[in-house]
Amino acid sequence: MFGIGMQELIIIALVALLIVGPKKLPDLAKSLGKGFSEFKKATDDVKDDLKKTFQEEDDQKDHSGPKPALPAKTDPKNKITPDESHQA
Repeated sequence: MFGIGMQELIIIALVALLIVGPKKLPDLAKSLGKGFSEFKKATDDVKDDLKKTFQEEDDQKDHSGPKPALPAKTDPKNKITPDESHQA
């Protein structure tokens, strides 16, 4: 867990006990637990939103396929298409 061993956890708990005091320590632990839980939930929501967005972009790229060719334009004066002009 975060690269912290049992000895480090005990030292952190003792320092917290000395700073906060025995009466407020359970409230502090409860608040920290809720805070970490909400933070984890928020990061999971962001990850899910990003995955959904990237998946939708990939789906749009897959379904777009090749673009159809544009029809040849005609010359309004001569009524000759560019393809017919090369044949003459």
